This record gives sequence, C-alpha cells and structure tokens, in this order.
Amino acid sequence: MAGFARALAVGLQGVHGRVVEVEAHLAQGLPGLVITGLPDAAVTQARDRVRAAVLNSGQRWPDQRITVGLGPAWLPKHGTSFDLAVAAAILTAAGATPRVALEGLVLIGELGLDGGLRPVRGIFPSVVAGTKSGLRRYVVPAGNWSEAALAPGAEVVGRRTLRGVIALLRGEEPPIDDAASAPPPPRAAVTPGDSEGDLAEVVGQEIGRRAVEVAAAGGHHLALFGPPGAGKTMLAERLPGVLPPLDDRSAVEVTAVHSVAGVLPVGTGLVRRAPYQAPHHTATVAALVGGGTGLARPGAISLAHHGVLFLDESPEFSPRALDALRQPVERGEVLLARTGGAVRYPARVQLVLAANPCPCASAAGDRACTCTPSARRRYLGRISGPLLDRIDLRVVLLPVASAALYASHDQPDSTAVVAQRVVAARTAAVERWGTVGWSSNATVPGSTLRAPEWRLPRPVTAAAARAIDTGELSARGYDRVLRIAWTLADLAGRSAPDHGDVNEALELRRGLVTV
Repeated sequence: MAGFARALAVGLQGVHGRVVEVEAHLAQGLPGLVITGLPDAAVTQARDRVRAAVLNSGQRWPDQRITVGLGPAWLPKHGTSFDLAVAAAILTAAGATPRVALEGLVLIGELGLDGGLRPVRGIFPSVVAGTKSGLRRYVVPAGNWSEAALAPGAEVVGRRTLRGVIALLRGEEPPIDDAASAPPPPRAAVTPGDSEGDLAEVVGQEIGRRAVEVAAAGGHHLALFGPPGAGKTMLAERLPGVLPPLDDRSAVEVTAVHSVAGVLPVGTGLVRRAPYQAPHHTATVAALVGGGTGLARPGAISLAHHGVLFLDESPEFSPRALDALRQPVERGEVLLARTGGAVRYPARVQLVLAANPCPCASAAGDRACTCTPSARRRYLGRISGPLLDRIDLRVVLLPVASAALYASHDQPDSTAVVAQRVVAARTAAVERWGTVGWSSNATVPGSTLRAPEWRLPRPVTAAAARAIDTGELSARGYDRVLRIAWTLADLAGRSAPDHGDVNEALELRRGLVTV
C-alpha cells in the first residue's frame, strides 16, 4: 500500500535560505531509496545515514520502494541538514508518526548512524529564512538550539536523537536523555579573530591615532606605511574596539555569515562587536574572498562584514589576491560562481593595509635602508594603483622617539573616549544621510556629494579641485576626499566641512608614499 508524507526543511544559498518541501512516497516494488531534486553528494548519501538512524532508533524501515523529492526541484541542495526532514517524511509516510504533526514544522539536522542528531552549519540563517516565509516552529539539533533560538519570532525545540524527535511528533514524553525543555542561555558572543588592547597603549603616533579615529567615524579604508615597530599592527588591532556596537540588522547579518562558515562559537548570542580578520600574507584568493569545491564558502572579507579586514605586510600578499578585493571593497558584497551554483556573501568591510616602506624593512627608517629606489618602488608597487585608489586614508608612520615612550604627560585618549566621539560622529552622519538611504560617510555616492543640496562651495574645495586638475587625484579620489571632509566635520561637531576640513582630508588622502 502506497503512503505519502511531506516535511519541511530549509536550503541555503550563501546566507540566504529557501524553504524546501521534502516529500516521501512509498510504493510497491523493489525496496530502495531514491532522492531527487538536484541533491549534492552529501544529500545523496543521506540514504544510508537515514536508514541506519531509523533502525538504530528502534523503528522499522519500510520494505518498499521509497522516492524522496526535494522541492523546488530546480534549486540545488547542499549539505547534511536535510537528513532529519527526510527521516520524518519517510516515517510519517509509513504510518509511524501522524501527518498532522508535520504541518508547519521545519526540521533541520544531520543524523548519525546511531540515531544521534548532529549540529549543522548555517542554522541561524536557515531559521531566519523560514520565519520570513511565515513558519514559526522548528526542530533542530540540541547543539544548534541556542543559535536557532536567536532568530526573532521562532519557536525552537532542540533534540539530541531521532528517538526524541519521533516522541515529539507522536506527542509523547521524550526519552530521559533527551528531555531538555529550553535552550541554554546564550553567552556573550566573542567572534573569531577578536582583537584586544586599548588605543591609549599606542604612544608617539598622533597622526596614526587620528587616522584610526577618522576611519572609525566615517567607515573609511585605511593604509598605514612605516618601519617595523612604528605601531601599524597595534593601530589596526584597536580599530574594532573604537567602532560602535552592531545594530540589530548588522548583528543578524554578521551572525548569519559566521554561522554558515561554521565559526560561530556554540551557545553564544548575536555577534554585537565589529568582527576583525587578519589573514596571513600567504592567504590565497579563495581564503580572502571565498571559494572551495561545490558551493563556495565565505572568505575572510565576508567574515569581516561590518568590521575590519587587516592585511599586514600587504605587499607580501599575492598581487592576484589583493586585486581580487577591489570589486568586493567597492560594492560591499562578493559574488562567487562555482559549478555548484552562484552565491552572494556580504562584504561591507573597512580594509586596513599595512606595509613597510621597502623590502629590507629597517627599523631605523630611511637612514639605515639598503634598498635602491627602484627596489622600493617595485615593493610598494605590488599594491596595485586601482586598489590603492580605493583606500581613503593613507598615513606614513615615523619611528617612535624615546621621549614618547617615557612621557608622563599628555597621555593619549583611551579607546572608550575615542569611541564616544566616533558614536557622536556616526550619529550625525546618520541624521544627515539617513533620509537618502546611507548610514555612513564612506558609503555616500559621489553623485549625492555633488548634488546641489550637499555641494560644498568652491572656496572650500579649492585645494581638492587643484589636485584633480593636476592629475594628483582621480575622480574617485576627489569623492573620497569629500567623504573624509564630512567625517572631519562630524568629529568637530560642525554641520558642514570648511576649507580646513577639506585640506586635512586631502593630506590624509595623499599620505607621503607614492606607488
């Protein structure tokens, strides 16, 4: 006698999910299980995992021909998160559980051969996608329970075994070893790569500290040039601490990316702190922007979404890897097309580059440098002009003098003090640009900056205009100078930039290093 049942799951494409209907049909014929609907190898192998899990959970495996369809059929299905829904659909079609129990219920999880329910990647964006489709009830592995419960409006139940899920569908008491009634309370999320330290620890680099504050206040990209020991890495590591906490929307986006990548610590809440990624200079293109076989995984630039991507010793990176950042840095997202499908990952980052001025990297600076001028040009030339043109702020740090190390007066402002000024500046920017759809100065398009209602008077922009006429600035660079000027005005509490702000912005844009 034929049987039919339908369960619900969620399929992910990047950080975006779509509800998938898992249909099971039992019919007379040669016993076997066929899975249709563009499954990848992991989904196809569910045939053996599900059968072993059902048998080891004390249930009878249907001695019939079983067809499982994953719809919509045109959507590629990836990963092991469909196991639980496949098992529930087959058991319900066989009459082991009531059909009504599956109505409006989403089941996500990987099955072990012993019937255990294992955590999967991407549970948070999966539940968020389901709730956006109007679904409220979810069953997930106990290891994913806290993460899934973070999704607004979701009613989530966590189970450790298939036996516990079967009991839930039958309305029975769960097994003793699977009887938790609520997810553990989430801990404060600490994202992988979090940086530590106070900005006050960076002494003798007033220009560098100023550049970090301006970068944080406006969301600008930053390049730091200087000899070893000048404080480039210290400044970059302290930038995330100066950035404001993530708002609800940004926290959901960042948490979703980290969930898909499988680096979200178990039992933590939404990521509220700006993430920080500092890949080694041997990192490949795939490591930086994302990649891998089948469906591409997010790279460092996506893991740093709404945070900081720091490339120390940037000329040592592969030129191909550096140039791969150009489009994502400009657009705020990365599109990865692979044989397993095309996915989009968010990549709205603040890029920070650090570089020594030459290959010998003498700590004493130019006085002890043994490199020829051509060697210095070749070294810094590994950072391509188009990429450098996208960097708003370029700062040269000089070696720290001994007097700065032992100075007992004029202590630098701490991270907390600078962060307060940054919050005030960002609030001013949101009040100004929020009505036209922009949240920070760095994201405002040039067309808006040059619109009649925001255009600065010619006397104010005279220095920047001369720089573009002499070829020192590109059109993109001119717009970036204007964005920096607006940030300087926000930090100073002015309603609009004056000529001093534009001149300072031009100097921060110029730097002292040419490539």
